[in-house]
Amino acid sequence: MAESYLVVVNDEEQYSIWPERRPLPAGWRSTGVTGSKADCLAHIEKVWTDMRPRSLRERMAAAGHGKS
Repeated sequence: MAESYLVVVNDEEQYSIWPERRPLPAGWRSTGVTGSKADCLAHIEKVWTDMRPRSLRERMAAAGHGKS
């Protein structure tokens, strides 16, 4: 049986996948999306369109630079 994964995100809105059977590491939370590794990575590719950490996006927006 193939391993099931969770899509996880941290406070900086950076995404990753994590084996569903393992406890989440500190600082990460589940997005509620589960599935195969390929399905989870495909979901991340759709939703994580700006690779910059949230804190950098916020600083750049406050300074009038970059996408908001």
